Amino acid sequence: MKKTHFISISMAFILLSAIACNKDKHPIDDVPPTIDGGFAGAFPKQCGILKRGESFTFRARFTDNVELGSFSLDVHHNFDHHSHSTELGECTLEPVKAPVNPFVLIRSYDIPAGQQSYEAEITIPVPADVDPGSYHFMIMVSDHTGWTDMKGLSVHITE
Repeated sequence: MKKTHFISISMAFILLSAIACNKDKHPIDDVPPTIDGGFAGAFPKQCGILKRGESFTFRARFTDNVELGSFSLDVHHNFDHHSHSTELGECTLEPVKAPVNPFVLIRSYDIPAGQQSYEAEITIPVPADVDPGSYHFMIMVSDHTGWTDMKGLSVHITE
């Protein structure tokens, strides 16, 4: 009887050890996603030009080591020369001015579940009556667990 009890305890210990050593099916995500705006066809780029009354196609590639979640775009005027650019190159700024009818775009987009890489392509119209001038084009991406990355570009809206 003692042998059977000892064997049962030994088997339980071996089974628990095997379960504890089994790799987790959901790895810990401790790496933020990335934004790639440097590939051929990516748009806009630092110091890019957008035209009033025309549409442009936003293109960027997002990657994550586990799973992407969502991305958002924020376009707003830089008529007061504030800064949150993440790019090295400086763009020529127009003189400081007060906004009358600035272009504003704030949108969020879900990325399909299970994606580690996603290429976004969105057509965005620029109204004909918005103020021309210096703008910021902010791109933010979040992965499935909440890590984020941001890219801040300076762009110009022209006639």
